[in-house]
Formats: sequence, structure tokens, C-alpha cells
Amino acid sequence: MDGAQDPHETIRRRRFARLAIAAAGTGILLLVIAGPRSLLLLGVGAAALVAFVMGLWWTAARRGPVRVLAAGLAVAAPVAAIVLYTAAGLLWLVLLCLVLWAGAASAGWTALGAGSPSTTAREHPAAPPSRPYFIMNPRSGGGKVGEFGLREKAEALGARVVLLDPDGDQDVTALARRAAADGADLLGVAGGDGTQALVADVAAAHGLPFMVLPAGTRNHFALDLGLDRDDPVACLNALTDGVELRVDLGRVGDRAFVNNASFGAYATIVRSRAYRDDKIRTILRLLPDALSRHTGPHLSVHAGGDTIDAPQAVLVSNNPYRVGDSAGLGRRDRLDGGVLGLLGVKVDTAAQAADLLLAPDSPGLTLLTTREAVIEADTPEVSVGVDGEALTLPAPVRCAIEPGALRVRVPRRRPGVPRAKPRLDWRRLYALATTTGRP
Repeated sequence: MDGAQDPHETIRRRRFARLAIAAAGTGILLLVIAGPRSLLLLGVGAAALVAFVMGLWWTAARRGPVRVLAAGLAVAAPVAAIVLYTAAGLLWLVLLCLVLWAGAASAGWTALGAGSPSTTAREHPAAPPSRPYFIMNPRSGGGKVGEFGLREKAEALGARVVLLDPDGDQDVTALARRAAADGADLLGVAGGDGTQALVADVAAAHGLPFMVLPAGTRNHFALDLGLDRDDPVACLNALTDGVELRVDLGRVGDRAFVNNASFGAYATIVRSRAYRDDKIRTILRLLPDALSRHTGPHLSVHAGGDTIDAPQAVLVSNNPYRVGDSAGLGRRDRLDGGVLGLLGVKVDTAAQAADLLLAPDSPGLTLLTTREAVIEADTPEVSVGVDGEALTLPAPVRCAIEPGALRVRVPRRRPGVPRAKPRLDWRRLYALATTTGRP
């Protein structure tokens, strides 16, 4: 099992496997010693967790006094559990077991090889561009373009830079097409994911390399490219010492996306004009009707031979997101898989909401990979959130993947993408922990 690995790495993994087994075993031993009281510990914890999740659901799906009572339940459930643990003299045991099991999980993941950086696509050598062109949005990310001096630093490296007018509504696609027609040999963006998708579409259509400077608020695409989101200046190194990745491009209707397209509750809320100015109040005001299907169209999703009827939310992504790694939610392990990820949520009651969050195989959650998905609606148009931008498209809406359509230039040296945490296979950990002798 360990023969192809570096001997020192194998020894290190064995030690972490033994640590994981010891920590988990100690936690179980403490519960055994506690005797019947451990059943109280587990029962109260499970009941508090279910009550907490159901309280959150009612808070999101109801209005008025019911919402207030539900929010109170969500707060009171964990507090009541702590009070009961304290009264029974079990609080110390709960905390100690949680620490031991968290340590066991962390050591187990390390032993099984989690956490080492990877790349989302194969690297190809790339010559420095001679006429790079950047579109920069000075409003993105609270003004990161100006904060990091991205315009000046890019121009010092020979790039032509166009700043978007903060008070205007410029056609980003037209700017990128004009740059390509004028001989630009690289198109880059310092801005949000929505702006990146527009320029990426033009770059793919002209066969030009595309470059991302993470100057937006979330920078999800940059994250999955393995770039340093906290240092957009470092990404400019791709102009002088870069490599090229061939990644996929998603398409919803005639619009490209680099991250995802969302339908249903989220898309309905994002479409509201009030959402930009007051997100929390807008969500609380609109979410009950969206979840109960009193607003928005009746959706039906078709992907291959699968159909999802009447989901409240649908997310179609450029390659699938991680779902089994809670620490890595919102991350994609690769961007060149040639498939869409499809996530559908259909929940009608608080009990179903609890089942969705607590059971990995809940019937309320549909996870698929597909090359194409069609979203039908009982209305002529449907709201879609495309890389965070609110759009309205004619129904039905076709989503597709364009494998390897985008050439992305990234620095040769970059943080990379941490690998997803593997499933904690305790049989494998035990075998690793009990192996002796030299690797």
C-alpha cells in the first residue's frame, strides 16, 4: 500500500493514522465509562440538532410571529442542550469527546493524504504575451484595483489597461472584442466573476489566452484556479513567468459562465432591485414565498435520463462542486472534467429540511453530472443568476459545457487547490496504523 511513496512520508502517515485511532478510541472509551449517561448525551445532542435545523427552516419559510418563535427555537435548542449537560455533569465529557473526535478526523485526513495542493487542469508551457489587454473595474471588491495599484503595475509590464467608468454602464463584451480585433494577444480582467465570464467568452471565441486578477468580492473562479486571492499583484507574474491551463466554459442560453447558473429561490431574490442595497432584509422578505413556491415559476429540470420536478433551487455549475467535504464546500477539484455539476433542492417541510442537512442521501437533494441540462418553466421567462449577475432568459433554458474552450494564463508559482478531504476509511486507517517495519 505504501511502496510507491517516499519512506519518510509513509512513516509520517503511519504516525497520524495511529494518532487518529488513539483519539477516536479514547472518545469511545469515555462514553463506555460514562455508562447509561452516555445515552442521555447522545439523545439530547441529536434532539437539539434536529430542533435547531427545524427552527432555521421555519425562520426562513415563515413570517410574523411564527418566524420569531422559530428563531427562538433555533437559539434555545443548543442552549437547552448545554444546560442539560451541565446539570447532569456531562458538559466536560461532551467537550472532551468533541475535541478528541475532531482531532481524530484531522489526523485521519492527514494520514490518508488530504491537504496537499493540486492543480485543476494540466499545465502547458506559455510564452509571455506581447500585447496583453486588461479590463479593470475600479468598484469591484471595494476598490481593490486602486488599493493594489493594479493598473500601474500591469502597465509597467507592457499591458494596455482600460478602467471601467464607475458612473457609467459600459459594454464589457464590446471592449474585449475591440481589443481582440486590434491585435491583443491576451485578454485579462480585474473584477468580479460576472465580468470575468463576459471577457472569457470573447477570449474563447478568438482563441486567446485569458487572465484573472482576483479583484472582486468573492473571486470563486480565481480560487478554483489556485490563485492567491489575497495578493492580486502576484497574479501579474503570469505575464512574465506563466503557464497555461485549458479549462471548460459553461453556457446558459447564449451566455457564458465560469462558475455557475442558479434557478429558483436564489435567482428570484437576486433579481430584486432591493437585494443590492439590503441583502438580509430582502432575503427575509422574499424567501418564504420562494420556498413555498408562491412566487416564481414551476421548474422542471431534465438532465440525461433524470428529471427533477418542482425544485425550489437548482444550481448548474462549470464542473461539480465538492459536497462531501464541509470545509471545502464551494470548491471544485478540477475545471477540465468536461461535465456540468447539477444540484437540485426540493424541501417542503421542516422535517425534510432536517433530513436534507443531516442525511447524506436525503431524497430532497439531487446531485448529478451531465453534459447538458434543460430547465423548463410554466412561464415564458425565467430568472437566472449567472455568476452572481441577475438575468431573465426565455424558457426553456439550455445549459451546456464546452470542454477545454478557455485558455487560462496563471503564474507558474501559485498556492494551488487543496485536495478534497477523503472519506474517513477507518479500516484503511487501522491497516496503516498497524503496519510495521521499514516502508
